[in-house]
Amino acid sequence: MKARKKIYLYLIVVIALIYIGLLTVLYCSESANSDAVIQTFGDAFWYSLVTLTTVGYGDLIPVTPLGHAVGMVFLLLSAGIMVTLLGAVLSFITSEGMPFLMLGLQRRKNWYYFADYGVEADTLAANIYREDSNALIIYGEKRSGQSEIPNYPCLYLSTSPDRIVAKKKNTGTKCKIFFMKENDIGVNRRAVNLHELPVEVYARTTNGQDKLSGNINFFHSYECCARQYWRSKPLCSHEKTIVLIGFGNYGSSILERAILTNIISIEQHVAYHIFGDAGEFLAVHYRLGELFSLNEESSIGDSLIFHKESWAKNRSILEHADRIIICEDDEQYGWGIFWTLNKYYRVLGRIDLRSSWKVPGVWANEDIYTPQQIIRTSLNKAAIMINEIFRSAVSYPTLSWNELDDLHRQSKIAAADHLLMKTRILLNDETITELTASAVKEAYSRYCKTKSSEAAREMYRKLDHTRWLRFYIFYNWSYGSFRDDGARQHPMLCQYEELTSEQKQERDAAWELMGSIYAELE
Repeated sequence: MKARKKIYLYLIVVIALIYIGLLTVLYCSESANSDAVIQTFGDAFWYSLVTLTTVGYGDLIPVTPLGHAVGMVFLLLSAGIMVTLLGAVLSFITSEGMPFLMLGLQRRKNWYYFADYGVEADTLAANIYREDSNALIIYGEKRSGQSEIPNYPCLYLSTSPDRIVAKKKNTGTKCKIFFMKENDIGVNRRAVNLHELPVEVYARTTNGQDKLSGNINFFHSYECCARQYWRSKPLCSHEKTIVLIGFGNYGSSILERAILTNIISIEQHVAYHIFGDAGEFLAVHYRLGELFSLNEESSIGDSLIFHKESWAKNRSILEHADRIIICEDDEQYGWGIFWTLNKYYRVLGRIDLRSSWKVPGVWANEDIYTPQQIIRTSLNKAAIMINEIFRSAVSYPTLSWNELDDLHRQSKIAAADHLLMKTRILLNDETITELTASAVKEAYSRYCKTKSSEAAREMYRKLDHTRWLRFYIFYNWSYGSFRDDGARQHPMLCQYEELTSEQKQERDAAWELMGSIYAELE
């Protein structure tokens, strides 16, 4: 790049010297003739300018043979110069010259750089622009590769993040960089040296972790999707049969969050019918049979029933399901199932479908890829609060949110996600889908009034112990006489009735926590 700049510089110097030489020859030859009208160097320059631009005013003309020769050179060059200038202007407009110029003029805006354009990137960018009127969206690829024009202002620059950052010149807020393809940051050449740049990076991953690595943040899109789904469409008390069609990345995340979050009664018996290949899921979570009835519906607890045959062969289950969740990774295939169910089946319950675009009855990328979800995040707000409240309540040193390992972070997330269920249970209101300060405050007040009842207190404790058990069993922990994180053993991994009085009292903390949570939310 430096060698090319030197060549351009030398070329400009040579052209300038030739031009000055021609002007000098013209001036010297004409000024020596008393009949010539070109008498000064300024006259010679004006004549060259008028001639090279093909304007030709005719106010100045050479009269000497040498002057005529120089004039002829200018005439021959004029056509080439005009074509070159026109080509340069067109090239500047159609290439990245104009976008780079526009970029430089908007340094004080908030820059959001996406490594590639795609459905997820487009959705997040649209949501960012909707919430941030001072946003500048930048795509790191050429516009020619896109068939549609986004309905928000954006620039297409096939360039690396470091050039973008250099153009920003530390003006305004830090540039935010997004890698929206799965695990793209590990292979995309544009991710090189990002940790050295003054930027915030958000990279999509499939490993389930969102630990920070310097300035690089990871987000799990399938997990975000599942948590957002159960938060916006929580399990209701009348729902006994849930059907999941599709058990790839989205389906397994939906079931995972159902296992960890959908605890609304100590007497519930929800049957989850899963259609898709669950071999790997069951192999990884090999202890699920300790808490769930596997492949056989139970009337005293929750069941996980995995079907190897096609969903279409189970008409009775589909038609009597309280909820059908179509969570195929292949969105087009999912839409096909959606239309088939609506067209040919008498479905009594609701049908939910994951989609890239928002229509009634569908949960869409528009709900998942939002600044609150991705730019760390409204989903984790309550979990971070829980950790900070715990840190301030104990006298010994504890880890901050960014220092927690994945297990302890997921533990806080599971407890936080269940706060919405606790609020709905305490207020006996299944219309609540948002964890607001007023709702949590009212729920905590209700808890304080009812916990004096022995039956109510036991119910609260048993409910949270069930949630706690599910989390650790899901992560393959087992009973041990003392806690051993390496062996994944814990002395409370047993039925509620087997706990000591002191251990049962520990379950009160999850409910008492609501008193601190609503204060923080306010």
